[in-house]
Formats: sequence, C-alpha cells, structure tokens
Amino acid sequence: MHRSAPRLSRILACAAVPVMLVAVGCSSDSGSDGKKSAGSSSSGTAAPTPSEPTVEPAKFTDLPDPCGSIGKKTIEDLVPGAKKKGGTAGGSSDLSVRGSCSWNGLDDQGIKGSQYRWMDIGFTRFDSDQSLGSGAERATEDYGKQVAKAKASEGAKKVAAEPADGIGDEATLVTYGLSKTDEDFVYATVVARTGNVVITLTYNGAGYAGAKTPSSADIVKGARKATEEAVAAVEKTAGSGGADEDADKGSGKGSDTDAGDGSKASPKAG
Repeated sequence: MHRSAPRLSRILACAAVPVMLVAVGCSSDSGSDGKKSAGSSSSGTAAPTPSEPTVEPAKFTDLPDPCGSIGKKTIEDLVPGAKKKGGTAGGSSDLSVRGSCSWNGLDDQGIKGSQYRWMDIGFTRFDSDQSLGSGAERATEDYGKQVAKAKASEGAKKVAAEPADGIGDEATLVTYGLSKTDEDFVYATVVARTGNVVITLTYNGAGYAGAKTPSSADIVKGARKATEEAVAAVEKTAGSGGADEDADKGSGKGSDTDAGDGSKASPKAG
C-alpha cells in the first residue's frame, strides 16, 4: 500500500502537464485574435473627405450708374445734338447686377446735311458661386459670348474683329457696316472685361441729307475712348465696397437669374 502512493503522485503530475499546455495555448490564441480584431477595425476606418476649394471672391460687388459712366464732355463730342445729354437708362431689376444707357442725336449742319450718332453701353456683373465658379470665370465666359454676338450682328457687312489692347483685363473691337433708312451706317462695338464685370459699348453714325458718312477710324476712336471711361467707372466702385461680398452675393443669390445667362440689356438701335 505504501509503495503505490508515490506511483499515483507521478501519474497525477504527468496528467496535469497537457492541461497547462492547453491553457497556455488558449491564452496565446486569444491574444492573437484580439490583435487581429484591432487591426481589422483600424484598417476599416474611411479616410476623411477633403473639403471643396473655396472660389475666389468677386472683385466688384456693385456697378456704376450707366448713364454717368461716361463723361459729359465725351458725350457732347461723340453724340452732338444729343436729345438727352444725361442719357436714357435701360430697364433693370437690379442695377448692382445689370444696367444700360443710350444716347442719340442729330447734328444739323444746314446745307451740309446732318450727322447722326448713336451710342449705347451695357454692364453685367457676375458674383462668385461655389457651384458655378468665380465671378471672373463667369464673366470671361460671357465676354466670349458677347464678342460672338457682336460679330454676328444681323445685316452686318465687312465684319472685322481685333484685340483692343489697354482696355480692362481683356477687350475686343468689332467693326462693321450696315445699310438702313437708305443710309450707310458705320459701327464699332467694344466688348471689355474687367474682373467680374463685362462691358459692351456700341457706337455708330451716318450722314444724312448729303452729309459724308463718318470714317471708321473716327467711330473706332470714339468707341474706345468711351469704353475706357466706362471701365474706369467700374474700377472706382471697388473703393466703396471692396472685394468682400455680403452673404447673399457670396452665395450667388440675387444675380444668378439676371446675370447667369449672359444676355445684355443694352439696345442695338442705330
């Protein structure tokens, strides 16, 4: 009986060894699974979405008075005998977005006949919009449309277009002739862009009752001078409002319906 006791102790000790190994193995697997779980959770996290770039603020937040954008002396020189020296304003639902004005006059020179002149100017301003682009980008697009429109004037003859250097950020001069009321009219249209504003000026003239038809050079010179003054008038508005837009203008409200289509309010009469 006493000899069997040591044998029983050895058997129990050997039996206990596999149990300990199993326990160690389970503990090791559990730790490995925890690391895998943590790694899986980390790699499954979505990367943050980058924010949309903010569009450049519009340079101009207002427009000048269209009828006051060209100097009185210039009006007297270019439209002698003007019926309304202060001009006739075109209709607009928002003068900070769109405006226009026109002048016309017949200068009676007695037996030498009469000289007729017409000039009109139109302004369109574009606000910056997160979905539509910056005001300058939108104005550049409209600038191209207005140049194409001038070149496609109905009934125009001998149409020519060239850059008008030194006017705004970019400008194009379009010249052509038109025959109406049995007279030959000489036309010059200058389309200019300064910042987020597009300016379209048309100047034309004709000789009546035996008067000579005005030269294209004189009409072009007058159109350029008037456009330069209009661009300067736009740039003066930056001092009053700066480049910072209010909340409505910054989001494009109040201008998308008026300026987004790029149509002009200035008349094309002559």
